[in-house]
Amino acid sequence: MAFVQAVVQAYARRGLSAEAALQKAQIPPNLIDDAAQRITALQMEALSDAAMRELNDESLGWFERRLPWGSYGMLARASISSPRLGLALERWCRHHGLLTDSIHLTLSTQDGVATLALQESRPVPDGMREFCLVSVLRNAHGFASWLINEPIAIRQACFPYARPAHADVYEVLFPPGKICFEADTACLQFDARLLQAPLARDEAALQRMLQRALPLQVRPYRRERTLVQRVRQLLASGTEGQQTAETLSRQLHLSQRSLHRQLKEEGASLQALKDEIRRERAIALLLRTSRPIKRIAQACGFLNDKSFIRAFRLWTGLSPSEFRNSARQPAQQP
Repeated sequence: MAFVQAVVQAYARRGLSAEAALQKAQIPPNLIDDAAQRITALQMEALSDAAMRELNDESLGWFERRLPWGSYGMLARASISSPRLGLALERWCRHHGLLTDSIHLTLSTQDGVATLALQESRPVPDGMREFCLVSVLRNAHGFASWLINEPIAIRQACFPYARPAHADVYEVLFPPGKICFEADTACLQFDARLLQAPLARDEAALQRMLQRALPLQVRPYRRERTLVQRVRQLLASGTEGQQTAETLSRQLHLSQRSLHRQLKEEGASLQALKDEIRRERAIALLLRTSRPIKRIAQACGFLNDKSFIRAFRLWTGLSPSEFRNSARQPAQQP
């Protein structure tokens, strides 16, 4: 409820009532002053959305000037073209300084640990500081996880104030790491190897995400089921016979065990995906080229033409030659 109180205070500082926003989030006003009360993530999302739009301030009164609706979307657009997560976060930090000089974000690495730190340049209004620091770090963490479609595990989350009565909430917002209070500065620490992870998103995905971006700030990120698509793209873009679980896991910045487990969670297997790509490639080469069957077998990653013919019969019920001949025969006139 401390975060709800901060939103209500943002309205009060503007001489406005938060009644409509509270009603939209289904939060009874008489419960706001009860510190023992809790709200759901969906209620927090609804409250924040209503307040940011009504106040036209995505910072909800934390900084010396308002951040108009769409400000954080601008940061996202400035980062999406980065090839790797590390550069995307560096751009996020740098461009955040264009929005406000009340806080300063930095990204650093040491001994295999990446640290996203938040330095305060100006005091945040009383009653809003905790909500500000938590929200800014949660926002950056959620966006970073979304960029690589991987929940970034937090090693440690540190905050420069005393442990609040609702400290158990932090374990939900920043899993699964250690939570540290009364620190010198606010920061998140995670495995620095993730900074080398390639982005799994493009401009079209960003447009869809921005239509409902607040869950990234409010809820811990959950992986979307896109690994199958990424594996298919890697298999299709190279010589299939050269792609193994080891090479794929290295390109995807996953362990081989995680690769197989996540594919299973998405209802697929590496061997099944390989067979799909082989079949598609074989059919395309049979229909579009005059290559000998032996060369097509090699291009599709088979050791010899016999194993290729056997597999192709299982796929289509025909041998490669029969399939090619049947496709080239002119249709009979009625």
